[in-house]
Amino acid sequence: MDDLSTAGSFVVLGATGAVGSRLAQRLHARGAKLVLLARDEARLHEVAAPLGAHTALLPALDPASVQQALRTACAGEPVSGIAHCVGSLLLKPAARTTPEEWHEVLETNLSSAFGVTMAAQELLPNGGSVGFCSSVAANLGLANHEAIAAAKAGLIGLARAAAATHLRRRIRFHCVAPALVDSRMTASLLERAGMRDAAAKQNPSGRIGTPDDVARALEFLLDPANDWIDGQVLGVDGGFGVLRGLS
Repeated sequence: MDDLSTAGSFVVLGATGAVGSRLAQRLHARGAKLVLLARDEARLHEVAAPLGAHTALLPALDPASVQQALRTACAGEPVSGIAHCVGSLLLKPAARTTPEEWHEVLETNLSSAFGVTMAAQELLPNGGSVGFCSSVAANLGLANHEAIAAAKAGLIGLARAAAATHLRRRIRFHCVAPALVDSRMTASLLERAGMRDAAAKQNPSGRIGTPDDVARALEFLLDPANDWIDGQVLGVDGGFGVLRGLS
């Protein structure tokens, strides 16, 4: 892959998560200058220190706070790409979801991404790429996924509308849409008796995803060399979103 040392900075929000931290490592290996944002200061330092990355805290996830955090973190420096790897997981039917849980899911997954979109024109005056982490649940009817499916589907709508808005500015917007990935976020789910094997068997690939699967896809979409790809949703799901094998 091309060296990224001459490109602008690459910004990763949610850099302490499984996907965000792995993406930062992959970009660093290609010489990229990194700006990493997260809410946990101690974990952010652990991720950023070996990479020589600039860091900034996300004080809140409402759009205005995210927009201001990005402005401060980038401080007028040229940016080539932004990855929004902030996310959460809530598996409950709507009838058992509290208003507070609904609000938190929307703010964490969708409102924070709207803040990135608000900042994109200012941060990417010479064009570039923005990647969001949606989910296979956005396009499939999965039981007990009402809140998270709505938020992740909103990311797809946001990305495609923003891509259309910014066509002439050459700012590209995309989503990756993973299936179940082995991470800290999903650990409590996968630790349930039989769940890991059942999830692997349910996927056409015969396994669950890894953070590197998703990070590689985001790296591809952020790469300036792939500037003829815009407004796309890339399934990173072992075929789960579209394939059903023979039983």
